[in-house]
Amino acid sequence: MHYLWFKDFHIIGVVVWFAGLFYLVRLFIYHVEADAKPEPTKSILKEQYTLMEKRLYGIITTPGMFVTVAMAIGILTQVPDMLHDTWLHVKLGFVVVLLGYHFYCRRLMKKLEAGTCGWSGQQLRALNEFPTLLLVVIVMLVIFKNNFPTSATSYLIVGLIVVMAASIQLYAKKRRLDKERKEKEGNISEGVA
Repeated sequence: MHYLWFKDFHIIGVVVWFAGLFYLVRLFIYHVEADAKPEPTKSILKEQYTLMEKRLYGIITTPGMFVTVAMAIGILTQVPDMLHDTWLHVKLGFVVVLLGYHFYCRRLMKKLEAGTCGWSGQQLRALNEFPTLLLVVIVMLVIFKNNFPTSATSYLIVGLIVVMAASIQLYAKKRRLDKERKEKEGNISEGVA
């Protein structure tokens, strides 16, 4: 019975943790893009994004991480034989990478607050796709365990995910270019008038 409780809260922790990571980097994007705004809008936005980032990281994302890890330890205490499974070792390797990503986001958050972050909005958009890839691989390892799919269908699905991620990036770039073009046209029409 304990195993099911640990598993239940492990899944809930994973959902909360990933939701926080996805939204946190989105806030970073908005934070960086606030630099292009005129004052006082720029200062107001940057102050608000800093506050939102701190609250998201401290109240949602990090507690989600702790619940995930604590419940995983609980699961392993209930089923210690799982520690001998290859799939679990691979999964734990990806989780270590995810933990690194989590703490790297904290570092970026501090740099944004200090005004020393050198990342562009486009680079942060690409960074925001990284936990999605980790999520897909980790979930597939949990579902398929030692029978990780290597068929043509599996590669097709992975290909579709890559195409979807690329499409999101291209759409964001198109929106940015359309916005720049519109602003440029507005500046030209103001200069003519």
